[in-house]
Amino acid sequence: MILKELFANFAILTSLIFLYTQLLKTPLNRNSNMNYKIFAGIVAGISSDILMFYSIHIGDSIFDLRHIPIILVGFYGGFIPVTISLLFFIVGRLLIGISVTSLIAIGYITLVSLFAVLFSPKSKGSLQVKIAILLTTNNIILSVTAVFLVESTEALYVLLPIYWIASYAAGILAFYMLELLRKKTILFEKYKLESTTDGLTGLNNVRKFDEVFNSLAESVGQKGEKLSFLYIDIDFFKHINDNYGHGDGDIVLKALGNLLHNTTRSFDIVSRNGGEEFSDILLDCSLERAYEIGERIRKIVENTPFIISSNETINITVSIGAASFPETTDNICSLIEEADKALYQAKRTGRNKVCINQDVNTVPVLTV
Repeated sequence: MILKELFANFAILTSLIFLYTQLLKTPLNRNSNMNYKIFAGIVAGISSDILMFYSIHIGDSIFDLRHIPIILVGFYGGFIPVTISLLFFIVGRLLIGISVTSLIAIGYITLVSLFAVLFSPKSKGSLQVKIAILLTTNNIILSVTAVFLVESTEALYVLLPIYWIASYAAGILAFYMLELLRKKTILFEKYKLESTTDGLTGLNNVRKFDEVFNSLAESVGQKGEKLSFLYIDIDFFKHINDNYGHGDGDIVLKALGNLLHNTTRSFDIVSRNGGEEFSDILLDCSLERAYEIGERIRKIVENTPFIISSNETINITVSIGAASFPETTDNICSLIEEADKALYQAKRTGRNKVCINQDVNTVPVLTV
C-alpha cells in the first residue's frame, strides 16, 4: 500500500513539474518580472496543496511531498514566489482543519521555504551540493517536528526512514526533471533566436529578412501603403580583409551593424543579408524620405572612425541602393530587385553614394 501511494505521489509530482514548465515557457529565476514570479508562486502553492491532499499513510501517521514545489520555487525564484506559494499552502492546510498540528506543519514548511531562498542556482558551489543541503535540512526539520507530533517511538522508527528515502528520491527527481526541462527550454530559445539572428551583428539574418519582407509585401500590397527599401554595401570591403585580416573585418561588420541599428528609425527593420551586405526595410516611407535616410546613413558611416583590434582607426564608406513601392515599382515583389539595381549603379558610378534605379523613367535621379 505504501509503495502504491508513493508511486502515485511521484507520478503526481512529475506531472505537476511538467505542466509547470509548459505554463511557464521561460525558466523562472531571481530576475524574472513580478507577474512571472506571482504566477510561479501560485502554481507552486496549488501544486503543494494537491500533493498534501494525496498524503501517504503509515499506520496512524501521514506524510507527503508538499515541500518539494515550495522548495523549488524558493530556490529558483526567491522570496516573492515562495511567499505566494506559502500563502496558498497555509490556506489549503487550514481548510483541512485548524489545530496545533496544522500550525506546526505551517511553521515547518515556512522554515524550510525560507531556508530554500538563501540558496540560488547562481551562488557559489555545485548544484548537487546545494540540492543535497536543501533536502537534508528539510528532512532534519521534519524529523524534529515529527518527534513532537508522533507519540509512538516505534512509529517514528518506521516513519522517519521511509520519509527520508522518499523525500530524497522525490527531491532529486524533481530537481533533475526541472533542470532538464529548463535546459531544453533555454536551448530551444537559443536555437530559435540563432535561426533568425545574425550571430556577428545581432541583426536579422537573411532567413528572418525573407520572412519579414514576404509578410510585409502581402500586408502592404493589400492595404496600399508605402514601403521603401535600402540595400547597403561596404565599399572595397575585400581590401579590409586583405590588409587587416578577417578578424578586423568582422569587427568592422559588427560596428556597422550597431551603427545602422542606432541611426535608423526604431520601427524600421535592419538585417545583414550576407557578407558585407545590409538592408533596411522602411515602413510607411516615401522614396524621398528613404533617400534622406540613406544619405544620412552614408554620411555617418563616412565620418565614423572604426577601431580595429590594434586600436588603429580606419574609415569606410558604403554604397546604397534605394527603391520604393509604389514610386519606383508598382510590383512590391520587385522592390529588392529595384534596390539591387540601384546599388549596382552606385558601385558603377563611383561608390560612396545613394542611388535610385534610373531605368525607371518616372523616378527622379537622386544621386550624390
